[in-house]
Amino acid sequence: MNKPSSLVPEEIAQRIHLVRGHKIMLDADLASLYSVETRVLVQAVKRNSRRFPPDFMFQLTDEEWTALRSQFVTSKGRGGRRYAPYVFTEHGALMLSSVLNSETAADVGILVVRTFVKLREMLSTHKELAAKLEALERKVGSHDQAIAGLIDAIRQLMTPPEQSKRPIGFITSDTTGKAKK
Repeated sequence: MNKPSSLVPEEIAQRIHLVRGHKIMLDADLASLYSVETRVLVQAVKRNSRRFPPDFMFQLTDEEWTALRSQFVTSKGRGGRRYAPYVFTEHGALMLSSVLNSETAADVGILVVRTFVKLREMLSTHKELAAKLEALERKVGSHDQAIAGLIDAIRQLMTPPEQSKRPIGFITSDTTGKAKK
């Protein structure tokens, strides 16, 4: 396990997953970051259950746990979990640092919050960029129509006019109605 001072937000960001529309961290990952056993972390949470409402922490269903586990390809080897893990949102991860009450917990809590903030900023930037691209596509689409109209007009100007059947110059006609030259 890395010391909290050697952790970088990217290492923590790799442990953040999306479940039920929430960015969460698994209890085992947080226990590893906080340098405690998972059972000790869960025990501390259960002793302080009032501090962890459902929007701070919840337990995964078996289906969610199976789906999440398949994402990071873990085996069901010996040992393993007897129950689906608890997961913590940003607020729950921060609350853990106060429940565990150690210097390591305080340092890691700050890093976890900074990582969640950084992810939120990145998502915001991507949303703004996506909106700008969509506006640009709409603008270019209307320009495409205008450009197509200009090309049609240029093509019409480039086509030579039809030749007149009538000769140019002074023409006299005789009695047959045909022009003399």
